Amino acid sequence: MPGSQDYAADPRNENALVHVNGALIPRAEAKVSVFDAGFVLGDGVWEGIRLHKGRLVFLDAHIDRLFEGAKAIALDIGKTRAQLMAALSQTVEANKMVDGAHLRLMVTRGLKKTPNQDPRGTIGPATIVITAEYKQPSPEIMTKGLKLATSSIRCTPSNMFDMRINSHSRLALIMALNQAIAAGADEALMLDLHGNVSSCNATNFFWVKNGELRTSTGEFCFNGITRGHVIQLAHQHGIPIKLGDFPLDGARAADEAFVTGTFGGVTPVREIDGRRLREKLPGLITQKLRALYDELKDMDARA
Repeated sequence: MPGSQDYAADPRNENALVHVNGALIPRAEAKVSVFDAGFVLGDGVWEGIRLHKGRLVFLDAHIDRLFEGAKAIALDIGKTRAQLMAALSQTVEANKMVDGAHLRLMVTRGLKKTPNQDPRGTIGPATIVITAEYKQPSPEIMTKGLKLATSSIRCTPSNMFDMRINSHSRLALIMALNQAIAAGADEALMLDLHGNVSSCNATNFFWVKNGELRTSTGEFCFNGITRGHVIQLAHQHGIPIKLGDFPLDGARAADEAFVTGTFGGVTPVREIDGRRLREKLPGLITQKLRALYDELKDMDARA
C-alpha cells in the first residue's frame, strides 16, 4: 500500500489480541454489532498512538485530543483518562509488544435501537476498541518520497465539518484520496474554502521556500500532534517558520516539502501535481526536523 501509511506486513499481527469493551479477543474473532453507531454512522472518535522503546509516546496529548473530540460531539466515553490508559497498557502487555507498534484507540457512541442519526437512540455505553499492530513506516519512503495531487474536495471550518476532530467519519477524505489515486499520486493535497493550502487527506502538510518553513494557519486542517511538535521544534531550533494562508502555486514551487503524522512522523514529498520539487530527498530542513522529532520521541520514551 503506497502513501504516508505505507508499512511492511508483519506476520505477528495475525495472532494479535484486540481489546473490545474490556475483553482481549483474537483478531479474527474481534467484532462489534451492525447496530453500533460507529458502523451505522461513523459516529465516534479515535486516536493513533505509537509504541516506541517501551512507551506509548505523547500519550497525554492523544488522550487530551480524544476527550476534546468526544466533548465536541457530546459523546460520553464512560471511562476516565486513567482507565483508558490502563486499557492501552493492558493491550500492549497482552500482545507482548515493546517497540515498533501502532495502536488505534476507537470510541463510538455504542449500540443503537435502530439505524438512524438521533443520538438519543443509543441504548448502551460507548463502544471502546483498541487494536495493536506491529507497523513501521517503509524505510524507502525517506528516499522515494510522496507524490501529491491536489483534490477538488475542500477542507472545512469548524461550523461545517470540523477537521480538527479525529472523527470516524472520513468519507470526504477518502473521496479526496480516490481523486489523488486516479491521478497517479500517493496522497491528496487539500485546499480550504478560500483556495489556500490546508492539509493532505491523512496528514498535515509543510513546505520550504528560500529557507522558510511554511504551513497553513491550522484553522482548516487536522489538529495534528506531530504537526504541533514540528512547529515547536522549528521555533526552538531557529528554523524560520510562517503559518498563514498560502495559495497553491506557492506550494507547487516549493524547494522541499513533507507531511507529518503519528504513524510516519516526518515524511518527505517528491512531487506536487506533476511538478518535481527541487531538493534531493530528503531536503535539508526535512532531514533536520525528522532527526529532531526522533530525538523528541526518544526523550518522551525515557520520561
